[in-house]
Amino acid sequence: MSDTAPLSRDQLIHAMSKGEKPRDQWRIGAEHEKFGFDKSTLRRPAYEGENGILAMLTGLQRFGWSPVEEAGRVIALERKNAEGFSASISLEPGGQFELSGAPLKDIHDICNETGQHLMEVKQVADQLNLGFLGLGFDPMWRREDIPVMPKGRYDIMRAYMPKKGKLGLDMMLRTCTIQANLDFDSEADMVMKFRTSLALQPIATALFANSPFTEGKPNGFLSARANVWTDTDPDRTGMLDFVFENGFGYERYADYALDAPMYFAKRGETYVDLSGQSFRAFMDGKLDALPGDRATAKDWADHLTTLFPEVRLKQYLEMRGADGGPWSRICALPALWAGILYDAPSLAAAWDLCKDWDIADHERLRRDVTRLGLKAEVNGRSVRDIAVDMVNIAKQGLKNRARFSGGMVDERGYITELEDIADSGVTSADRLLELYNGEWSGDVSRVYRDMAY
Repeated sequence: MSDTAPLSRDQLIHAMSKGEKPRDQWRIGAEHEKFGFDKSTLRRPAYEGENGILAMLTGLQRFGWSPVEEAGRVIALERKNAEGFSASISLEPGGQFELSGAPLKDIHDICNETGQHLMEVKQVADQLNLGFLGLGFDPMWRREDIPVMPKGRYDIMRAYMPKKGKLGLDMMLRTCTIQANLDFDSEADMVMKFRTSLALQPIATALFANSPFTEGKPNGFLSARANVWTDTDPDRTGMLDFVFENGFGYERYADYALDAPMYFAKRGETYVDLSGQSFRAFMDGKLDALPGDRATAKDWADHLTTLFPEVRLKQYLEMRGADGGPWSRICALPALWAGILYDAPSLAAAWDLCKDWDIADHERLRRDVTRLGLKAEVNGRSVRDIAVDMVNIAKQGLKNRARFSGGMVDERGYITELEDIADSGVTSADRLLELYNGEWSGDVSRVYRDMAY
């Protein structure tokens, strides 16, 4: 399918099925975002300036990163690894720094990649008097305090978001996440993985809850980031009830994506505002903003990136339920999902945990964990008990994968922290609140000193 040829609906479906890979070619991708801050003022850095985001992007190029420009401005970096797979550093709307890692064979490689990235970032940041923090929600600053990055698509999204929900601008400017991307070998395999991971995504949200502060005070949530997604845009977020219906597959997801209103199309260096308009009409060349112009494969790929459900399907599955966090939990999230989704007995055991939940359970659980974390309940069980089972299932799956580092250590060690959280019932957010009410004496700014990378 050409990037520029007009599309048919069948081609859209085929584009997703092209992600199918035999098991021996499955890989894992990890992504994470983090907040930059000026060590003197704790404020988020602007794009320009001696210690701004552009200076970070420029400084990182000494490590072999190549700049990506838009309208003459550097807005991302790219670097290929020894196998020829690319990783990228990109900017979220409020300057959140994101590493989208290369697709790698195991969690050892992911943690090495993450560690190298964070050490490179720290080396450059130290020279610029910047620090970086892994939390799910900005702990101190208001929306209006946060500089906006110069990317064309973000201007369109910022104008459209308030029309669809109260918290969309918070999503853009004040949240950070950790994500994991995983493969499938067939449509049936995709469906099983999608259903299981989508149902259990709120359990991951509870395990990774790490955003209890807003504008210097406790906000009543353990994951304020997850709460933001409940009031961002119902057309493109949520638990996707149809995934659990009979007959779900590529075709049904394509129809969902077709029905989700667009944000934009990119023509040359320009983002054309198509917010709220129909991709189906775009395929027929019936958009007033682009008269006679028909959607292409590249437009479809771009459109899929503007959907934000708790699990997202492209040519792989994206796990989207976790708050940003420390170095160790960047490695823990892909380990958790690889242990569950890449081992057949573990996938079956994980589905047994959630197969009896109905749509109302999914929706209620998604909202309850934002405030209650591991203390929430679903279908007569506590989230903590389910989390214990889920982590143990993942641990067995990682044992069965038998991917060793240096011939000695397998991948199970990467979820030790999640075991501790599940067993204790105490999330990172709970611990932050304990510090706030104790050692920090109500001073949230201490998080920048005690929790920075």
